[in-house]
Amino acid sequence: MKNTVLTEVHESLGAKMLPFAGYNMPILYEGVNAEHETVRNNVGVFDVSHMGEFLLSGPNALALIQKVTTNDAATLTIGKAQYSCLANKDGGIVDDLIIYKIKEKQYLLVVNASNIEKDWDWISSHNDLDVEMKNLSDDYSLLAIQGPKAIEAMQSLTSIDLSTIPYYHFEVGDFAGFPHVIISATGYTGSGGFEIYCKNDQVKTIWNKVFEAGAAFGIKPIGLAARDTLRLEMGFCLYGNDINDSTSPIEAGLGWITKFNKEFTNSENLKKQKETGVSRKLVGFEMQERAVPRHDYEIVDSSGNKIGIVTSGTMSPSLGIGIGLGYVTNENSAIGSTIFIRIRKNDVPAKVVKLPFYKK
Repeated sequence: MKNTVLTEVHESLGAKMLPFAGYNMPILYEGVNAEHETVRNNVGVFDVSHMGEFLLSGPNALALIQKVTTNDAATLTIGKAQYSCLANKDGGIVDDLIIYKIKEKQYLLVVNASNIEKDWDWISSHNDLDVEMKNLSDDYSLLAIQGPKAIEAMQSLTSIDLSTIPYYHFEVGDFAGFPHVIISATGYTGSGGFEIYCKNDQVKTIWNKVFEAGAAFGIKPIGLAARDTLRLEMGFCLYGNDINDSTSPIEAGLGWITKFNKEFTNSENLKKQKETGVSRKLVGFEMQERAVPRHDYEIVDSSGNKIGIVTSGTMSPSLGIGIGLGYVTNENSAIGSTIFIRIRKNDVPAKVVKLPFYKK
């Protein structure tokens, strides 16, 4: 099992550590609800250094990215990021990822920790364009500084005006005394903030300076358990739960990152899906009684017939009700539809709702 550079720091702070995607990761510190509220109302810091980073360079870098990803990376300008996914040949998703245009003919791809080797092999297998590929995953660390007070709390650490970086844009500049740090206005929480990409030998110093600068703003370390409740309240997909090798981006509601003005892996079949419709869809639902839906619980109709499966579920800390994502048959996917979650032989009513669950 791998450690991040900050593993000993998390342990010294009393974090509960558990294996996640092959890494020893902090799951929680003081408790999921308290950490969740810190991010929603103030500012918190996640160590997500387990994520993977690939650098693609050369005249054909964009062409390779266009060939393997569903979104249109040609729209990227320097300093802009894009959410996308890698489609497989069978209609499913190899992984979801973020693409950063660092400079002309150079892109950074950030992938899920559990899929680093799989993604590298997949992209490499399509690289007949002589694109230079570097796997930087073991050399870089990543901090997600998230929450409404992130800008104010972090401004003293950089000469860049953080308030001027739009959502899904980034700057490369000075941060916490180091040059050439990527400061990205992205995240997985829906509460604003930044993701900081730095070299491994810089991250301990940056971590300490971040907490010094944020002390007056109630900054706290946050574990992966709260990261999961925060992303679920926003209806963001988690690879391995809500999307995987057998779920298509159209079924998963990711048609908005699936562009058919270019050809990519399996684009022809996915275009047919978009035009003719799919038999199942990923929906968000709220429990109508006090109950907590969990991954792999069956979803049934009023007659008890199975119509789908829960992919993610929790008791929402912000809303105080059970919420979840799940695939259901197309005829049961409309907003306002009543479905039932089978919990220990009881069919508990839930309502299909428009995402996100949490609205600021």
